[in-house]
Amino acid sequence: MPERTGPNAGDDAADRVERQVAEQIAPSPEFLARVAAVRSELVRRVEAAARARSSPLVRALVAGSAARGTFLTDRLDVDLFLLFPPDLSRDRLREEGLALGNAVLTHPETRYAEHPYLRGEFEGFRVDAVPGFAVTDPSAPLSAVDRTPFHQEYLARRETPDIVSQVRLAKQFFRALGVYGSEAKTEGLSGYLVELLILRFGSLRALLAAARTWRVPVRLAEPGAEPPRLPSDVALILADPVDPHRNVASALSRRNLSLVILGASAYLARPSAAWFEPRPRTALSRAGALEVVGTRASHVTVVLLPRPDLVDDTLYPQVRKAEHAIADEIARSGFEVLGSSSLVAADRVLVLVEVAHAERSAVRRQDGPPPGLDRVGNFLGKWTAPGAPILQGPYLRPDGSLGVETRRAERDVESVLRSALPRLALGKDLTPSDPHRAEVRPLAEVPDSPALADALGELLAKRLPWLDRS
Repeated sequence: MPERTGPNAGDDAADRVERQVAEQIAPSPEFLARVAAVRSELVRRVEAAARARSSPLVRALVAGSAARGTFLTDRLDVDLFLLFPPDLSRDRLREEGLALGNAVLTHPETRYAEHPYLRGEFEGFRVDAVPGFAVTDPSAPLSAVDRTPFHQEYLARRETPDIVSQVRLAKQFFRALGVYGSEAKTEGLSGYLVELLILRFGSLRALLAAARTWRVPVRLAEPGAEPPRLPSDVALILADPVDPHRNVASALSRRNLSLVILGASAYLARPSAAWFEPRPRTALSRAGALEVVGTRASHVTVVLLPRPDLVDDTLYPQVRKAEHAIADEIARSGFEVLGSSSLVAADRVLVLVEVAHAERSAVRRQDGPPPGLDRVGNFLGKWTAPGAPILQGPYLRPDGSLGVETRRAERDVESVLRSALPRLALGKDLTPSDPHRAEVRPLAEVPDSPALADALGELLAKRLPWLDRS
């Protein structure tokens, strides 16, 4: 850890905590030796299988945290990359990658990302066998994994044993905070990003000391060297050292970076081992939620959609899009939206929205033109005709325009949402082909389930996670 000047009681406490946690999460020398042996044997077996089938494999390597020792023992996956000539067709890449994976892994399962890969077991370890292209320029990859060998080389040359220990400590800290993982489900910090941050700042403590002063969006790229074409909602900008056109932190959400910033300040003020202990997400039973809603005098409506057969990285962005579309429609329809949440269950997608009132006013105000326009005659004719469904008017408003008040046909939030749902853009795979497969119910009519409890906890039990730490 970098030398500090003027240590105080807080530094001493943090030293003790971090030393204790680092020792607890460090893999034993025997385990590291076993991982190293498995890496070597895995590559040897794949190369033998490639020779046996005259496969055009250029290189096989184990990369990532398993290769550098920066893994958390209970989250260790071995990533085996199978790199083929850049001019190989995508179909042949898939064919050869799956064939070689099947040759060395037991209990293989085909998974899907940019292209199919295999997940299986090898000598007691879970292994992902991922095909890619053996490119020579990491700034011109042909697939998402082609930069991996360059990442491996860059980090392996720079990471000392102290840096490796600090990387593990940082991963455990972010994991306990709930922001470790770049998959779409989490929108957090990738392992590669954590390693780059520790290399940049030298230790978890130094990283957190810097982070507590950040304001979103955070720019760690050199001036004038930011990756191009950044989205407007970017949270953190850090150029990939092997490809300056790529933002390493593109998956990190603003909410999660804000959680890191606040958590950094709180940890440095009161360090304890509890900061490194993952906590289960807060769940709230339907009965408990109804009690909370009763106290708040609010209302929760639940949308139940069929779950499409998609990989998580494709599904979760659509789920968030659906949540935003539903909440926005409810707000546009005249309800005060207090919050929303979503959750993916085994067979359903749940979207929950809390509104201040279950029903909106029966009165709907219709705007009319000011006097002097041709449209005045049509407006008055429509709303003075016998049987026109008006509650009041036509009348003049203080600004001189005409207005009328009509009676709304639908008042409760569920009825309004049922009518609107077929025309909402929920995501191309979430919008049911049969509108009847989408259900909209008040919370009291939704069966209790673990998935519902998790979604209710996210909606009605929001609280900074460290406030309950001892």
